[in-house]
Amino acid sequence: MRTLLRKALRKPTAADTIFLIKDGKDLAHTPLSDEEKAYVKRQHRDKQKVVSINRYKNLLLVAYGEFVGTRANRLENYRKRGDECQSILNNAKVERTVVYNVNAGKEEEQAFLEGMLLGNYQFVKYKKEGEKKGNSLRQIDVYDNDLVEEDIEGIRIVSDAVSFARDFVNEPVAYLTAEKFAEEMKMLGERAGAKVDVFNKSKLESLKMGGLLAVNRGSVDPPTFTVFEWKPKNAINRKPYVFVGKGVVYDTGGLSLKPTNFMDTMKSDMAGGAAVAGALYAIARSKLPVYVVGLVPATDNRPDGNAYTPGDVITMHDGTTVEVLNTDAEGRMILADALSYAKQYKPELVVDIATLTGAAARAIGPQAIVGMKAKAEDQFSQLSRVGDLIHERIVEFPFWDEYNEQLKSHIADLKNIGGLEAGAITAGKFLEHFTDYPYIHLDIAAPSFLEKKDAYRPKGGTGVGVRLFFEFIKSKVER
Repeated sequence: MRTLLRKALRKPTAADTIFLIKDGKDLAHTPLSDEEKAYVKRQHRDKQKVVSINRYKNLLLVAYGEFVGTRANRLENYRKRGDECQSILNNAKVERTVVYNVNAGKEEEQAFLEGMLLGNYQFVKYKKEGEKKGNSLRQIDVYDNDLVEEDIEGIRIVSDAVSFARDFVNEPVAYLTAEKFAEEMKMLGERAGAKVDVFNKSKLESLKMGGLLAVNRGSVDPPTFTVFEWKPKNAINRKPYVFVGKGVVYDTGGLSLKPTNFMDTMKSDMAGGAAVAGALYAIARSKLPVYVVGLVPATDNRPDGNAYTPGDVITMHDGTTVEVLNTDAEGRMILADALSYAKQYKPELVVDIATLTGAAARAIGPQAIVGMKAKAEDQFSQLSRVGDLIHERIVEFPFWDEYNEQLKSHIADLKNIGGLEAGAITAGKFLEHFTDYPYIHLDIAAPSFLEKKDAYRPKGGTGVGVRLFFEFIKSKVER
């Protein structure tokens, strides 16, 4: 169940309430008693950012904002305050609360509400009926005359989009096959008013998408290729921004089988596709006047008797031949077909996003996204600035042509893995081969799925990439 966010029409009196303040002086503008104000000040001096007052008939929370450091740090602190408040309310079994902005900026308040909504997410579909309720918090009312309905709707849309992406990542392959994933994306497109086309296996064969078809050979379920298009009549761009998401709904490694403990979370190997689906939904629902296309090639990767093998030579969508040396390097095989397909759009920019390499995860962990660029200096800088602001930060890796040496094959145009070193970079260089346009590669192997909760990012699927792409496209309109 999604959390309902709406505008409150009057000041809260006896409701469970959160007061947003900057410092102790703002307490004078709250209905707290002198004794309660003194208590709040003492708790804050002890470094408590959210102070709880239980009046028994209602629960009051005072959330202090932080106005030090950069704008990005300030907004992230407000998101964390929002998450902390929803956690306190859920522990107290509160079902409805009012957020009363005493003295916080509009941008900070929006970040706070985003943190509350994202932090309140749960995936309880497979819980027993008696446990399905999960978190108690169902409704958040906002009292602030400066926050208009359009602002609230924007927060709703983005948080819903992230939740959809998280749901996709958390779903097991027993439910979310490639065909089911495509069906779910089509339903999202219908809700948002976007055009969604799904290519079936025969269509992929006619398009000669050899990479996607090769990875799919070990599966009993057919592959799909979903084209999610938002092309409004008032679009500010003629050439589209194209987002490409890896949609491996489950990855065993194929014949290059993963150890069991490395397979446990591989339902999350389609997190890039989930991010693209969520972002396109949010962009279309928000009616942003920007032409955007999402491409999601999808399959599972399993070791059936007809599975593609190390030593195979695969002819890709663009005619490139690839020597397969590791069937667990399957993500780049399906993304390569999508990247070459994207050429037909003559795009302004193409960004792919994928849970691609353990090398990226080991290099920087879950705190950031690994990024690389080709012919996209300004676009990469803008995407990085957006990432800093929403705390989906990008760490740039080098993309020098010397890394291509590791991908040379003596029997084909390319091989599908490099050497032992710089695995995240050589994976990106493999993908770059299939591009001829401004291109950005994002590896989300670490931040896409967490083993434990990190503030408003839950254990399991995080939906990383949805907010990044949405705010990036939104920034095009604002510029």
